[in-house]
Amino acid sequence: MPTIQTRSYPAETQADLARQGIHPILARILAARDITRPVQMESALAGLLPYHDLAGAEAMAVLLADAIAAGKKLLIIADYDADGATACAVGLRALRGFGARVDYLVPNRFEYGYGLTPEIVRLAAQQQPDVLITVDNGIASIDGVAEAHRLGMEVLVTDHHLPGDALPGAECIVNPNARMKDEGGRMKENQSSAGNQPSSFIPHPSSLFTNLAGVGVIFYVMLALRAELRRRGAFQNKDEPNLAKLLDLVALGTVADVVKLDDNNRTLVKQGLKRLRAGQACAGIRALLQVAGREPQRAGTFELAFLLGPRLNAAGRLDDMSLGIECLATDDPDQALEMARRLDGLNRERREIEAEMQQSALDTLEGFEAGDSYSLALYQPEWHQGVIGILAGRLKDKFHRPVIAFASGGEGKLKGSGRSIPGLHLRDALDLLSKRQPGLIQRFGGHAMAAGLTIAEADYPTFAAAFEATVRQLLTPADLEKIIETDGELAAAEIEWELARHLSEGIWGQGFPEPTFHGEFEVVEQRTVGERHLKLRLGREGKVFDAILFFHADPLPEAIRAVYGLGVNEYNGNVTLQLTLRHWEPA
Repeated sequence: MPTIQTRSYPAETQADLARQGIHPILARILAARDITRPVQMESALAGLLPYHDLAGAEAMAVLLADAIAAGKKLLIIADYDADGATACAVGLRALRGFGARVDYLVPNRFEYGYGLTPEIVRLAAQQQPDVLITVDNGIASIDGVAEAHRLGMEVLVTDHHLPGDALPGAECIVNPNARMKDEGGRMKENQSSAGNQPSSFIPHPSSLFTNLAGVGVIFYVMLALRAELRRRGAFQNKDEPNLAKLLDLVALGTVADVVKLDDNNRTLVKQGLKRLRAGQACAGIRALLQVAGREPQRAGTFELAFLLGPRLNAAGRLDDMSLGIECLATDDPDQALEMARRLDGLNRERREIEAEMQQSALDTLEGFEAGDSYSLALYQPEWHQGVIGILAGRLKDKFHRPVIAFASGGEGKLKGSGRSIPGLHLRDALDLLSKRQPGLIQRFGGHAMAAGLTIAEADYPTFAAAFEATVRQLLTPADLEKIIETDGELAAAEIEWELARHLSEGIWGQGFPEPTFHGEFEVVEQRTVGERHLKLRLGREGKVFDAILFFHADPLPEAIRAVYGLGVNEYNGNVTLQLTLRHWEPA
């Protein structure tokens, strides 16, 4: 059973925030998330980090401005997830607004895999571009960049993923998570590197931009490009493009990619949501909200993360992400709605496939005792390559173990997708494994909490054993005990509208978790709704509160200890205070 813990917070910070007018409980919540000044929550555009502080952005802006002036053809190479799709749409909309000749190409994950591979470069060459611009990929594409140069194309890399042991020799790289070393081993910023051999790198975690998603990186490059074009007098006879119009896309990609919502990312997301709620979102985002049955005026990070993001991702998982990119790039509401409906259909199909795969995995793990293993590696020949990441995430949540799920990649290969738990940096673990057993992993990449890899099908048993051995070395038994952090208990009198309103206005997500609380309740009433959810009335200290428990239809005991979020429920024109249960156990 998970251990429920209350987040610690500096009492002096909480008191100081409360003295400055912050609701006392909200002050406690913010203090636990390293907020020390109310201004950090204002999220005004003027508070964004300046583009010129992002290494390489101004150098890339010069190259792009030169390319536009010369009439060169630009081709964006996108990734096939929601971050890649929104990044591509931002690049297309901004560059077209600047007068560039630009198109895009997104790899089909089942035919070409991830990133700027030599195969994708040769496919891109059929469109005869002069410059390739990667978004949300490219930092590990050493061979792809070399092939582009061989075919006479320049390459500009924008990415946020962690690099491998070397950087590609692109004309310019903008990636806040990679810096180069000079020949003497000294640090230097990313910069134009035309003709260079691949350079060694070391990550630079202190950079203020390291939490940008791929869409955030290309947005900053476009800010730098606008400034460069302005300096050249490009807007003297025409209106200057308003890049704030792209913030709805930036917000969607940032939340969907589950990057840490630091101060800068919260500003990007809040400003994007502000435009969305004001009815100023692009046609594609409005259409996606429509098919999800949500009104733009009430949209928040939940809608971005759990309604819009999955519908976009479904295209990349089951079909071709060009459908998602076209939906976000069009200004025609009818076209956008038609494509959003197709994306919605793909998402329904994805959910069905996922449910079948999850049941298959649970059948495989029947009788599995989590204490027997530090990790899980699973493979079934019938599993769908586009859904294994979601499956790995579900199993990681259920068993609180790092999980890698594999599907057939054809030609004797397996494609794997992994999800990790706090305490294990998954990409680093795979890197360590690959160094200990060279050749076992053919390709890998990713982040601390998620990674992808390719192995030979015949090597699956060897990999599963090696992964378990590696994880055992890196984790302790205490790491395998699931801990649920909350923001403490609320007295019944504190569960009220004003607090719910304050919480509903916040930008919550990865690294800035949505507030939850815990406490004991009497189960006064309970009934099943929608066949698989419980609608509840919970009693505490003489008061009764509406509550909902999703994806659980079995009756609860008379008294429970619950972890819950506090919010409002709008149904048939009625607005009520509602607790959303995240976890429960018998009191």
